[in-house]
Amino acid sequence: MSVITETMSGIWQNSGFAGLFSDPRQLIMIAAACVLLYLGIVKKFEPLLLVGIAFGMLLTNLPGSGVYHPELWDEVMNHTKTFADVFAEGGFLDILYIGVKAGIYPSLIFLGVGAMTDFGPLIANPKSLLLGAAAQLGIYCALILAVLLGFTGPEAASIGIIGGADGPTAILTTSRLAPHLLGAIAIAAYSYMALIPLIQPPLMRLVTTKKERETKMDQLREVSKKEKIIFPIVVAIFVILLLPDTAPLIGCLMLGNLFKECGVVDRLSDTAQNALMNIVTIFLGLSVGATTVAERFLTWSTIKIVILGLIAFAFSTVGGLLLGKLMYKLTGGKVNPLIGSAGVSAVPMAARVSQVEGQKANPSNFLLMHAMGPNVAGVIGSAVAAGFLLTIFG
Repeated sequence: MSVITETMSGIWQNSGFAGLFSDPRQLIMIAAACVLLYLGIVKKFEPLLLVGIAFGMLLTNLPGSGVYHPELWDEVMNHTKTFADVFAEGGFLDILYIGVKAGIYPSLIFLGVGAMTDFGPLIANPKSLLLGAAAQLGIYCALILAVLLGFTGPEAASIGIIGGADGPTAILTTSRLAPHLLGAIAIAAYSYMALIPLIQPPLMRLVTTKKERETKMDQLREVSKKEKIIFPIVVAIFVILLLPDTAPLIGCLMLGNLFKECGVVDRLSDTAQNALMNIVTIFLGLSVGATTVAERFLTWSTIKIVILGLIAFAFSTVGGLLLGKLMYKLTGGKVNPLIGSAGVSAVPMAARVSQVEGQKANPSNFLLMHAMGPNVAGVIGSAVAAGFLLTIFG
């Protein structure tokens, strides 16, 4: 009988159940993971990534799972261990996380985004670049506030990039500058991206007048195939020469778009848009979720990041709207300021919000294609902002 008792006791002691109640923070994180799974599956808040992130959070906080070891990555950061040690000593998610730390997954996501993006509206209306740039205002406002709240420069830069409304950019920047904040920043970024239809409309109505929102815009000119092929090549050369740290993101974004527009590599374009994008999304979500270890995630810093992320989104939206209002004045009422809010790079959700608000003010308003210009400009703008911050703080 004692042998059976000892055996059962040994099984219990070696199971995760024995350690489940040793640290209540683990239970909180498991509950939080279930809430995020609910939001992703039932409420459909950025489900393609949020479901993976939430499940990675669940796995990493189950006692005894051994899938992720933050202390191992501390040693990698201190240069006492290398990626080879991660392969030898790490768990399943430690190995997947190498793709985040090396900047592989965010860059490949940009490859897929480029293959799915039509830069035609931006080419037809180059002034959209200015709106995309103005909508990065929240990055720098949040950065300054983060420094005032006691974060270091690299940490503040990582928090600020949430305002670019671009998940892969936020992940790449944070993995380079402040990897210990990656889980909090990634979850804040994707959560607020999903909430754009709730966050932006009140600000759009607050900053603009009804007359401005009613403005109808002329139809965009047709963009030739040659222009669409030349555009990604020129942008890649210019931006990477200006800010070399943008090479992984801008290079992959423009390569993906070139695949789409050149018309001779349809198979590669299809792979980038579908199979590759889906595989990398799974790896990225699980890897980011793995970093949300209870003892490191449940801190006052996480609460501050969530608040600063909302401020960053709000200021980015307002920045685009204010430049839109200026363009409205300078053009004699030919530019609807609502398209400025689409300068945040949540493609195409932000452009759709501009369209919806424009039609509420004027049912005959069709702003979607006009808003897509600033929207795709925001993708470039957030990557450029990330390159600038990496140059300064990296």
